[in-house]
Amino acid sequence: MADWSLKVVKPENFRGTANILSNGGNNPLTAMFGRDETENPEVKGYAIYAVFENLSEHKMEAVKTVFSEGESLCYESLTSVIPAAVWYEREIQDMFGIVPKNHPDPRPLVLHDTFPEGFYPLRKNVAKDVEVRGSRRMDMSVAKGEGVYEVPVGPIHAGIIEPGHFRFSQAGESMLQLDARLFYTHRGLEKIMEGKTPDEALPIVERICGACSIANTWSFCQAVEKIAGVKIPRRAEIIRTLLMEIERITNHVGDLGNIPAGVGFNPAISLGGRTKEMLMRLQERIAGNRFLRGVIVPGGVCQDIDSALINDIADIMDKVKANVSDLSEMFAQQANFQNRVRTTGIVRKNTAVDLAMVGVGARASGFAHDSRKDFAYGLYPELDFQLVTEKTGDVAARLALRIAELTESFGLVEQLCNLLKADKSNDPSNLTCQIDWSNVSGEDWGLSESARGSNFQFVALQDGKIDRIFVRSASYPNWPALTIAVQGDIIPDFPLINKSFELCYACIDR
Repeated sequence: MADWSLKVVKPENFRGTANILSNGGNNPLTAMFGRDETENPEVKGYAIYAVFENLSEHKMEAVKTVFSEGESLCYESLTSVIPAAVWYEREIQDMFGIVPKNHPDPRPLVLHDTFPEGFYPLRKNVAKDVEVRGSRRMDMSVAKGEGVYEVPVGPIHAGIIEPGHFRFSQAGESMLQLDARLFYTHRGLEKIMEGKTPDEALPIVERICGACSIANTWSFCQAVEKIAGVKIPRRAEIIRTLLMEIERITNHVGDLGNIPAGVGFNPAISLGGRTKEMLMRLQERIAGNRFLRGVIVPGGVCQDIDSALINDIADIMDKVKANVSDLSEMFAQQANFQNRVRTTGIVRKNTAVDLAMVGVGARASGFAHDSRKDFAYGLYPELDFQLVTEKTGDVAARLALRIAELTESFGLVEQLCNLLKADKSNDPSNLTCQIDWSNVSGEDWGLSESARGSNFQFVALQDGKIDRIFVRSASYPNWPALTIAVQGDIIPDFPLINKSFELCYACIDR
Protein backbone atom coordinates (compact mmCIF):
# COMPACT_ATOMS: atom_id res chain seq x y z
CA MET A 1 0.00 0.00 0.00
CA ALA A 2 1.32 3.44 -0.94
CA ASP A 3 2.75 5.72 1.73
CA TRP A 4 1.60 9.29 2.12
CA SER A 5 3.11 12.66 1.40
CA LEU A 6 2.87 15.04 4.35
CA LYS A 7 3.17 18.82 4.23
CA VAL A 8 3.68 20.81 7.43
CA VAL A 9 2.38 24.39 7.30
CA LYS A 10 1.63 27.28 9.61
CA PRO A 11 -1.93 27.60 10.93
CA GLU A 12 -2.65 30.60 8.68
CA ASN A 13 -1.80 28.45 5.64
CA PHE A 14 -3.66 25.34 6.73
CA ARG A 15 -6.99 26.11 5.04
CA GLY A 16 -5.38 27.12 1.74
CA THR A 17 -3.11 24.07 1.58
CA ALA A 18 -5.98 21.73 2.45
CA ASN A 19 -8.09 23.31 -0.28
CA ILE A 20 -5.30 22.70 -2.82
CA LEU A 21 -4.96 19.05 -1.75
CA SER A 22 -8.73 18.66 -2.02
CA ASN A 23 -8.43 19.54 -5.72
CA GLY A 24 -11.90 21.00 -5.96
CA GLY A 25 -13.40 18.02 -4.12
CA ASN A 26 -11.90 15.46 -6.50
CA ASN A 27 -9.63 14.19 -3.72
CA PRO A 28 -11.93 13.16 -0.84
CA LEU A 29 -11.15 14.21 2.72
CA THR A 30 -10.41 10.82 4.26
CA ALA A 31 -9.81 12.03 7.82
CA MET A 32 -9.07 15.05 9.95
CA PHE A 33 -7.86 14.73 13.52
CA GLY A 34 -5.94 16.42 16.31
CA ARG A 35 -2.87 15.35 18.24
CA ASP A 36 -1.29 16.54 21.47
CA GLU A 37 2.47 16.87 20.91
CA THR A 38 3.22 19.09 23.89
CA GLU A 39 5.57 16.40 25.26
CA ASN A 40 7.53 16.25 22.00
CA PRO A 41 10.54 18.57 22.46
CA GLU A 42 10.66 19.25 18.71
CA VAL A 43 7.02 20.40 18.59
CA LYS A 44 5.75 21.42 22.04
CA GLY A 45 2.24 22.11 20.84
CA TYR A 46 -0.96 20.78 19.33
CA ALA A 47 -1.35 19.56 15.77
CA ILE A 48 -4.14 18.98 13.25
CA TYR A 49 -3.81 16.58 10.33
CA ALA A 50 -6.04 16.60 7.23
CA VAL A 51 -5.69 13.53 5.02
CA PHE A 52 -6.91 13.33 1.41
CA GLU A 53 -7.18 10.44 -1.03
CA ASN A 54 -5.64 11.31 -4.38
CA LEU A 55 -7.76 8.84 -6.34
CA SER A 56 -6.15 9.49 -9.72
CA GLU A 57 -2.65 8.71 -8.39
CA HIS A 58 -3.75 6.10 -5.81
CA LYS A 59 -2.00 7.74 -2.88
CA MET A 60 -2.68 9.62 0.34
CA GLU A 61 -1.75 13.27 0.69
CA ALA A 62 -1.82 15.03 4.04
CA VAL A 63 -1.28 18.44 5.54
CA LYS A 64 -0.36 19.08 9.15
CA THR A 65 -0.37 22.31 11.08
CA VAL A 66 1.13 22.86 14.53
CA PHE A 67 0.02 25.35 17.16
CA SER A 68 3.17 25.99 19.15
CA GLU A 69 3.19 26.57 22.88
CA GLY A 70 1.73 29.98 23.68
CA GLU A 71 0.06 30.40 20.26
CA SER A 72 -3.66 30.94 19.89
CA LEU A 73 -5.47 27.64 19.31
CA CYS A 74 -7.54 29.00 16.43
CA TYR A 75 -7.54 28.52 12.68
CA GLU A 76 -9.84 29.37 9.78
CA SER A 77 -12.45 26.63 9.38
CA LEU A 78 -12.18 24.36 6.33
CA THR A 79 -15.88 23.50 6.19
CA SER A 80 -16.96 26.28 3.84
CA VAL A 81 -14.53 25.02 1.16
CA ILE A 82 -14.45 21.33 2.17
CA PRO A 83 -17.93 20.38 3.49
CA ALA A 84 -16.69 16.95 4.61
CA ALA A 85 -14.71 18.67 7.37
CA VAL A 86 -17.88 19.66 9.23
CA TRP A 87 -17.87 16.89 11.88
CA TYR A 88 -14.10 16.53 12.13
CA GLU A 89 -13.63 20.16 13.10
CA ARG A 90 -16.33 20.00 15.76
CA GLU A 91 -14.77 16.85 17.22
CA ILE A 92 -11.28 18.36 17.29
CA GLN A 93 -12.71 21.36 19.13
CA ASP A 94 -14.35 19.04 21.68
CA MET A 95 -11.31 16.85 22.23
CA PHE A 96 -8.42 19.33 22.03
CA GLY A 97 -9.91 22.82 22.35
CA ILE A 98 -8.65 23.95 18.94
CA VAL A 99 -11.26 26.34 17.56
CA PRO A 100 -12.26 26.48 13.87
CA LYS A 101 -13.13 30.14 13.30
CA ASN A 102 -16.27 30.84 11.23
CA HIS A 103 -17.45 27.24 11.38
CA PRO A 104 -21.11 27.13 10.25
CA ASP A 105 -22.12 24.86 13.16
CA PRO A 106 -19.79 25.30 16.15
CA ARG A 107 -21.95 23.29 18.58
CA PRO A 108 -20.32 20.47 20.59
CA LEU A 109 -20.41 17.12 18.77
CA VAL A 110 -19.00 14.36 20.97
CA LEU A 111 -19.09 15.83 24.48
CA HIS A 112 -22.69 16.21 25.59
CA ASP A 113 -24.25 18.63 28.04
CA THR A 114 -23.04 16.75 31.16
CA PHE A 115 -19.39 17.57 30.39
CA PRO A 116 -17.90 20.79 31.80
CA GLU A 117 -16.70 23.63 29.62
CA GLY A 118 -12.93 23.66 29.10
CA PHE A 119 -12.56 19.87 29.39
CA TYR A 120 -10.53 18.42 26.51
CA PRO A 121 -10.09 14.67 27.11
CA LEU A 122 -7.48 13.86 24.45
CA ARG A 123 -4.94 16.28 25.86
CA LYS A 124 -2.04 14.51 27.53
CA ASN A 125 -2.59 16.27 30.85
CA VAL A 126 -5.99 14.60 31.26
CA ALA A 127 -5.82 11.28 33.10
CA LYS A 128 -7.46 8.20 31.58
CA ASP A 129 -9.52 7.50 34.71
CA VAL A 130 -10.67 11.07 35.33
CA GLU A 131 -14.29 11.52 36.39
CA VAL A 132 -15.91 14.80 35.44
CA ARG A 133 -19.38 16.28 35.75
CA GLY A 134 -20.58 19.62 34.56
CA SER A 135 -22.89 21.29 32.10
CA ARG A 136 -22.68 22.90 28.70
CA ARG A 137 -25.28 24.19 26.29
CA MET A 138 -26.34 21.83 23.51
CA ASP A 139 -29.12 23.09 21.27
CA MET A 140 -30.89 21.13 18.57
CA SER A 141 -31.16 22.66 15.12
CA VAL A 142 -34.80 22.95 14.08
CA ALA A 143 -36.79 24.71 11.39
CA LYS A 144 -39.12 27.55 12.39
CA GLY A 145 -42.29 28.85 10.84
CA GLU A 146 -46.06 28.66 10.84
CA GLY A 147 -47.29 25.08 10.58
CA VAL A 148 -43.86 23.60 11.34
CA TYR A 149 -43.65 21.32 14.33
CA GLU A 150 -41.00 19.12 15.94
CA VAL A 151 -41.00 15.36 16.37
CA PRO A 152 -38.37 14.01 18.80
CA VAL A 153 -37.29 10.37 18.44
CA GLY A 154 -34.89 8.66 20.85
CA PRO A 155 -32.31 8.44 22.26
CA ILE A 156 -34.04 5.41 23.81
CA HIS A 157 -35.76 3.43 21.07
CA ALA A 158 -38.44 0.75 20.95
CA GLY A 159 -36.02 -1.81 19.50
CA ILE A 160 -32.76 -3.07 21.00
CA ILE A 161 -30.51 -0.62 19.19
CA GLU A 162 -27.89 1.89 20.20
CA PRO A 163 -28.88 5.38 21.44
CA GLY A 164 -29.33 8.28 19.07
CA HIS A 165 -31.63 11.29 19.29
CA PHE A 166 -33.33 12.50 16.10
CA ARG A 167 -35.24 15.78 15.97
CA PHE A 168 -37.50 16.16 12.93
CA SER A 169 -38.95 19.43 11.74
CA GLN A 170 -42.15 18.73 9.82
CA ALA A 171 -44.82 20.51 7.81
CA GLY A 172 -47.65 18.06 7.46
CA GLU A 173 -46.11 14.64 6.91
CA SER A 174 -43.02 15.86 5.07
CA MET A 175 -39.68 16.01 6.84
CA LEU A 176 -38.21 19.47 6.26
CA GLN A 177 -35.14 19.02 8.41
CA LEU A 178 -33.47 16.43 10.61
CA ASP A 179 -30.89 17.06 13.32
CA ALA A 180 -29.18 14.03 14.83
CA ARG A 181 -27.44 13.94 18.18
CA LEU A 182 -25.23 10.88 18.55
CA PHE A 183 -22.17 9.99 20.69
CA TYR A 184 -24.22 8.99 23.75
CA THR A 185 -21.89 6.14 24.70
CA HIS A 186 -18.46 7.59 23.95
CA ARG A 187 -15.98 4.99 25.25
CA GLY A 188 -12.69 6.87 25.08
CA LEU A 189 -10.99 4.03 23.22
CA GLU A 190 -8.37 6.25 21.61
CA LYS A 191 -7.39 7.55 25.05
CA ILE A 192 -7.36 4.07 26.57
CA MET A 193 -4.94 2.80 23.91
CA GLU A 194 -2.36 5.52 24.59
CA GLY A 195 0.76 3.96 26.13
CA LYS A 196 -0.07 0.42 25.01
CA THR A 197 1.95 -1.66 22.59
CA PRO A 198 0.17 -2.65 19.36
CA ASP A 199 -0.23 -6.18 20.72
CA GLU A 200 -1.85 -4.86 23.90
CA ALA A 201 -4.15 -2.53 21.93
CA LEU A 202 -5.28 -5.22 19.48
CA PRO A 203 -8.18 -6.63 21.58
CA ILE A 204 -9.57 -3.08 21.90
CA VAL A 205 -9.25 -2.43 18.16
CA GLU A 206 -11.13 -5.66 17.45
CA ARG A 207 -14.03 -4.40 19.57
CA ILE A 208 -14.41 -0.91 18.11
CA CYS A 209 -17.38 -2.28 16.13
CA GLY A 210 -19.09 -5.67 16.45
CA ALA A 211 -19.75 -5.87 12.72
CA CYS A 212 -16.34 -4.73 11.43
CA SER A 213 -13.77 -6.62 13.50
CA ILE A 214 -11.70 -7.62 10.47
CA ALA A 215 -11.85 -4.20 8.81
CA ASN A 216 -10.72 -2.37 11.94
CA THR A 217 -8.02 -4.90 12.81
CA TRP A 218 -6.65 -4.97 9.28
CA SER A 219 -6.44 -1.16 9.08
CA PHE A 220 -4.65 -1.05 12.43
CA CYS A 221 -2.21 -3.80 11.47
CA GLN A 222 -1.42 -2.12 8.16
CA ALA A 223 -0.45 1.06 10.02
CA VAL A 224 1.78 -0.54 12.65
CA GLU A 225 3.36 -2.98 10.18
CA LYS A 226 4.37 -0.09 7.92
CA ILE A 227 5.91 1.73 10.89
CA ALA A 228 7.84 -1.42 11.80
CA GLY A 229 8.86 -2.04 8.19
CA VAL A 230 7.35 -5.52 8.17
CA LYS A 231 6.04 -7.42 5.14
CA ILE A 232 3.67 -10.19 6.15
CA PRO A 233 3.68 -13.71 4.61
CA ARG A 234 1.66 -14.27 1.45
CA ARG A 235 -0.57 -16.92 2.99
CA ALA A 236 -1.48 -14.47 5.76
CA GLU A 237 -2.46 -11.91 3.11
CA ILE A 238 -4.72 -14.49 1.45
CA ILE A 239 -6.40 -15.33 4.76
CA ARG A 240 -6.85 -11.67 5.70
CA THR A 241 -8.48 -10.92 2.34
CA LEU A 242 -10.72 -13.98 2.59
CA LEU A 243 -11.89 -13.02 6.08
CA MET A 244 -12.60 -9.48 4.89
CA GLU A 245 -14.89 -10.77 2.13
CA ILE A 246 -16.66 -13.20 4.46
CA GLU A 247 -17.27 -10.31 6.89
CA ARG A 248 -18.59 -8.19 4.00
CA ILE A 249 -20.97 -10.96 2.86
CA THR A 250 -22.23 -11.48 6.42
CA ASN A 251 -23.01 -7.77 6.84
CA HIS A 252 -24.55 -7.31 3.39
CA VAL A 253 -26.81 -10.33 3.90
CA GLY A 254 -27.82 -9.00 7.30
CA ASP A 255 -28.70 -5.68 5.67
CA LEU A 256 -30.90 -7.46 3.10
CA GLY A 257 -32.93 -8.68 6.05
CA ASN A 258 -32.84 -5.41 8.00
CA ILE A 259 -33.86 -2.99 5.25
CA PRO A 260 -37.28 -4.62 4.62
CA ALA A 261 -37.87 -4.45 8.39
CA GLY A 262 -38.46 -0.74 7.80
CA VAL A 263 -41.73 -1.63 6.03
CA GLY A 264 -42.61 -4.88 7.81
CA PHE A 265 -41.77 -7.16 4.86
CA ASN A 266 -41.65 -10.25 7.09
CA PRO A 267 -40.74 -13.05 4.61
CA ALA A 268 -37.64 -11.09 3.55
CA ILE A 269 -36.78 -10.28 7.16
CA SER A 270 -36.92 -13.97 8.07
CA LEU A 271 -34.91 -15.20 5.10
CA GLY A 272 -32.27 -12.51 5.58
CA GLY A 273 -31.95 -13.26 9.29
CA ARG A 274 -31.76 -17.02 8.76
CA THR A 275 -29.08 -16.62 6.10
CA LYS A 276 -27.02 -14.28 8.27
CA GLU A 277 -27.17 -16.85 11.07
CA MET A 278 -25.63 -19.44 8.71
CA LEU A 279 -22.77 -17.05 8.09
CA MET A 280 -22.30 -16.20 11.78
CA ARG A 281 -21.97 -19.90 12.54
CA LEU A 282 -19.42 -20.20 9.75
CA GLN A 283 -17.46 -17.34 11.29
CA GLU A 284 -17.52 -19.16 14.62
CA ARG A 285 -16.07 -22.26 12.94
CA ILE A 286 -13.29 -20.18 11.37
CA ALA A 287 -12.29 -18.07 14.37
CA GLY A 288 -13.81 -19.75 17.42
CA ASN A 289 -16.16 -16.78 17.88
CA ARG A 290 -18.98 -15.24 15.86
CA PHE A 291 -17.15 -11.96 15.12
CA LEU A 292 -13.89 -13.21 13.53
CA ARG A 293 -11.82 -11.85 16.40
CA GLY A 294 -8.41 -13.18 17.31
CA VAL A 295 -7.25 -14.21 13.82
CA ILE A 296 -5.49 -11.12 12.42
CA VAL A 297 -2.48 -9.99 14.46
CA PRO A 298 0.36 -7.55 13.77
CA GLY A 299 2.72 -9.45 11.50
CA GLY A 300 0.16 -11.75 9.89
CA VAL A 301 -2.49 -14.16 11.19
CA CYS A 302 -2.33 -16.55 14.13
CA GLN A 303 -4.25 -19.48 12.66
CA ASP A 304 -4.62 -21.25 9.35
CA ILE A 305 -7.63 -22.29 7.28
CA ASP A 306 -7.23 -25.93 6.30
CA SER A 307 -8.63 -27.73 3.26
CA ALA A 308 -11.62 -29.18 5.14
CA LEU A 309 -12.68 -25.73 6.31
CA ILE A 310 -12.14 -24.32 2.82
CA ASN A 311 -14.62 -26.91 1.50
CA ASP A 312 -17.11 -25.98 4.22
CA ILE A 313 -16.79 -22.29 3.29
CA ALA A 314 -17.58 -23.17 -0.34
CA ASP A 315 -20.65 -25.23 0.70
CA ILE A 316 -22.05 -22.42 2.89
CA MET A 317 -21.47 -19.85 0.15
CA ASP A 318 -23.50 -21.94 -2.31
CA LYS A 319 -26.45 -21.91 0.13
CA VAL A 320 -26.08 -18.21 0.80
CA LYS A 321 -25.99 -17.47 -2.95
CA ALA A 322 -29.27 -19.32 -3.44
CA ASN A 323 -30.94 -17.39 -0.60
CA VAL A 324 -29.67 -14.04 -1.88
CA SER A 325 -31.13 -14.90 -5.29
CA ASP A 326 -34.47 -15.66 -3.62
CA LEU A 327 -34.35 -12.36 -1.72
CA SER A 328 -33.61 -10.47 -4.92
CA GLU A 329 -36.66 -12.02 -6.58
CA MET A 330 -38.86 -11.27 -3.58
CA PHE A 331 -37.85 -7.61 -3.66
CA ALA A 332 -38.43 -7.34 -7.41
CA GLN A 333 -41.83 -9.01 -7.38
CA GLN A 334 -43.39 -6.97 -4.56
CA ALA A 335 -44.82 -3.84 -6.16
CA ASN A 336 -45.69 -2.29 -2.79
CA PHE A 337 -42.12 -2.75 -1.58
CA GLN A 338 -40.71 -1.22 -4.76
CA ASN A 339 -43.07 1.71 -4.34
CA ARG A 340 -41.64 2.37 -0.89
CA VAL A 341 -37.95 2.14 -1.83
CA ARG A 342 -37.85 3.94 -5.18
CA THR A 343 -37.20 7.71 -5.05
CA THR A 344 -37.01 7.47 -1.24
CA GLY A 345 -34.03 8.82 0.70
CA ILE A 346 -32.15 10.26 -2.26
CA VAL A 347 -28.52 11.34 -1.93
CA ARG A 348 -27.25 12.95 -5.13
CA LYS A 349 -23.75 12.35 -6.45
CA ASN A 350 -22.55 15.89 -5.78
CA THR A 351 -23.64 15.51 -2.14
CA ALA A 352 -21.79 12.19 -1.86
CA VAL A 353 -18.65 13.81 -3.25
CA ASP A 354 -18.93 16.94 -1.09
CA LEU A 355 -19.30 14.87 2.08
CA ALA A 356 -16.58 12.40 1.01
CA MET A 357 -18.99 9.53 1.55
CA VAL A 358 -17.74 5.96 1.42
CA GLY A 359 -18.98 2.47 0.70
CA VAL A 360 -22.53 1.64 -0.32
CA GLY A 361 -23.71 5.17 0.49
CA ALA A 362 -21.24 6.65 -2.00
CA ARG A 363 -21.43 4.05 -4.76
CA ALA A 364 -25.25 3.97 -4.80
CA SER A 365 -25.10 7.66 -5.73
CA GLY A 366 -22.63 7.11 -8.58
CA PHE A 367 -19.47 8.01 -6.61
CA ALA A 368 -17.09 5.20 -7.61
CA HIS A 369 -15.08 5.08 -4.41
CA ASP A 370 -13.73 1.73 -3.10
CA SER A 371 -10.40 1.35 -1.30
CA ARG A 372 -10.00 -2.18 -2.70
CA LYS A 373 -9.58 -0.59 -6.13
CA ASP A 374 -8.20 2.80 -5.08
CA PHE A 375 -5.31 1.36 -3.04
CA ALA A 376 -3.34 -1.85 -3.52
CA TYR A 377 -3.50 -3.92 -0.32
CA GLY A 378 -4.00 -7.55 0.58
CA LEU A 379 -4.57 -9.82 -2.41
CA TYR A 380 -6.98 -7.43 -4.15
CA PRO A 381 -4.55 -6.39 -6.92
CA GLU A 382 -4.40 -10.04 -8.04
CA LEU A 383 -8.14 -10.70 -7.93
CA ASP A 384 -10.80 -10.33 -10.60
CA PHE A 385 -13.77 -8.25 -9.45
CA GLN A 386 -15.76 -5.25 -10.60
CA LEU A 387 -16.46 -2.00 -8.78
CA VAL A 388 -20.26 -1.74 -8.79
CA THR A 389 -22.18 1.55 -8.77
CA GLU A 390 -25.78 2.74 -9.05
CA LYS A 391 -27.02 6.17 -10.09
CA THR A 392 -30.30 7.03 -8.39
CA GLY A 393 -28.97 7.32 -4.82
CA ASP A 394 -32.22 6.14 -3.23
CA VAL A 395 -33.10 3.22 -0.95
CA ALA A 396 -33.66 1.02 -4.01
CA ALA A 397 -30.15 1.82 -5.28
CA ARG A 398 -28.52 1.01 -1.95
CA LEU A 399 -30.41 -2.29 -1.85
CA ALA A 400 -29.54 -3.20 -5.45
CA LEU A 401 -25.91 -2.28 -4.89
CA ARG A 402 -25.59 -4.69 -1.98
CA ILE A 403 -27.03 -7.52 -4.06
CA ALA A 404 -24.62 -6.76 -6.92
CA GLU A 405 -21.66 -6.50 -4.53
CA LEU A 406 -22.56 -9.85 -3.01
CA THR A 407 -22.16 -11.44 -6.43
CA GLU A 408 -18.66 -9.94 -6.68
CA SER A 409 -17.78 -11.07 -3.15
CA PHE A 410 -18.93 -14.64 -3.82
CA GLY A 411 -16.51 -14.67 -6.76
CA LEU A 412 -13.73 -13.26 -4.59
CA VAL A 413 -14.25 -15.92 -1.92
CA GLU A 414 -14.04 -18.64 -4.56
CA GLN A 415 -10.81 -17.17 -5.97
CA LEU A 416 -9.27 -16.84 -2.51
CA CYS A 417 -10.22 -20.38 -1.49
CA ASN A 418 -8.55 -21.66 -4.65
CA LEU A 419 -5.43 -19.65 -3.83
CA LEU A 420 -5.33 -21.15 -0.35
CA LYS A 421 -5.66 -24.65 -1.76
CA ALA A 422 -2.86 -24.00 -4.23
CA ASP A 423 -0.58 -22.43 -1.63
CA LYS A 424 1.66 -25.05 -0.03
CA SER A 425 3.29 -22.79 2.57
CA ASN A 426 0.84 -23.75 5.32
CA ASP A 427 3.51 -24.26 7.96
CA PRO A 428 2.57 -22.20 11.09
CA SER A 429 5.85 -20.29 10.75
CA ASN A 430 4.66 -19.00 7.37
CA LEU A 431 1.59 -17.29 8.84
CA THR A 432 3.16 -14.50 10.88
CA CYS A 433 6.42 -12.74 11.62
CA GLN A 434 7.28 -11.65 15.14
CA ILE A 435 7.79 -7.93 15.77
CA ASP A 436 9.93 -6.51 18.57
CA TRP A 437 8.20 -3.22 19.38
CA SER A 438 10.77 -1.94 21.89
CA ASN A 439 12.55 0.49 19.53
CA VAL A 440 9.82 1.09 16.96
CA SER A 441 8.83 4.75 16.44
CA GLY A 442 7.02 6.58 13.68
CA GLU A 443 3.58 7.30 12.31
CA ASP A 444 1.56 5.82 9.46
CA TRP A 445 -1.94 4.90 8.32
CA GLY A 446 -4.01 1.89 7.32
CA LEU A 447 -7.16 1.55 5.22
CA SER A 448 -9.52 -1.33 4.50
CA GLU A 449 -12.92 -1.60 2.86
CA SER A 450 -15.59 -2.81 5.29
CA ALA A 451 -19.16 -3.60 4.26
CA ARG A 452 -20.06 0.02 5.09
CA GLY A 453 -17.05 1.52 3.32
CA SER A 454 -13.42 2.34 4.02
CA ASN A 455 -12.10 2.24 7.59
CA PHE A 456 -9.10 4.54 8.17
CA GLN A 457 -6.70 4.43 11.10
CA PHE A 458 -3.72 6.60 11.95
CA VAL A 459 -1.18 5.31 14.48
CA ALA A 460 1.83 7.09 15.97
CA LEU A 461 4.27 4.93 17.95
CA GLN A 462 6.97 6.15 20.33
CA ASP A 463 9.42 3.43 21.41
CA GLY A 464 6.84 0.78 20.65
CA LYS A 465 3.99 2.43 22.59
CA ILE A 466 0.99 4.17 21.07
CA ASP A 467 1.29 7.94 21.37
CA ARG A 468 -1.80 8.63 19.24
CA ILE A 469 -4.34 6.49 17.47
CA PHE A 470 -7.17 7.93 15.42
CA VAL A 471 -9.99 5.72 14.17
CA ARG A 472 -12.34 6.85 11.39
CA SER A 473 -14.98 4.23 10.76
CA ALA A 474 -16.94 4.02 7.52
CA SER A 475 -20.07 5.25 9.32
CA TYR A 476 -18.45 8.56 10.35
CA PRO A 477 -18.49 10.34 6.94
CA ASN A 478 -21.89 8.86 6.04
CA TRP A 479 -23.93 9.92 9.08
CA PRO A 480 -24.19 13.58 7.96
CA ALA A 481 -25.70 12.39 4.65
CA LEU A 482 -28.66 10.82 6.47
CA THR A 483 -29.92 14.26 7.51
CA ILE A 484 -29.95 15.28 3.84
CA ALA A 485 -31.44 12.05 2.50
CA VAL A 486 -34.66 12.37 4.51
CA GLN A 487 -35.58 15.86 3.33
CA GLY A 488 -38.93 15.89 1.54
CA ASP A 489 -39.84 12.32 2.49
CA ILE A 490 -42.51 11.37 5.01
CA ILE A 491 -41.61 10.42 8.56
CA PRO A 492 -42.79 6.77 8.23
CA ASP A 493 -40.02 6.37 5.66
CA PHE A 494 -37.29 7.34 8.13
CA PRO A 495 -36.72 3.79 9.47
CA LEU A 496 -36.43 2.54 5.88
CA ILE A 497 -33.97 5.28 4.88
CA ASN A 498 -31.95 4.84 8.06
CA LYS A 499 -31.68 1.07 7.61
CA SER A 500 -30.65 1.46 3.96
CA PHE A 501 -27.47 3.22 5.13
CA GLU A 502 -27.04 0.72 8.01
CA LEU A 503 -24.84 3.14 9.93
CA CYS A 504 -23.18 2.14 13.18
CA TYR A 505 -23.46 4.18 16.38
CA ALA A 506 -20.76 2.42 18.41
CA CYS A 507 -17.93 2.71 15.90
CA ILE A 508 -18.18 6.52 15.88
CA ASP A 509 -18.35 6.47 19.71
CA ARG A 510 -14.80 5.30 20.00
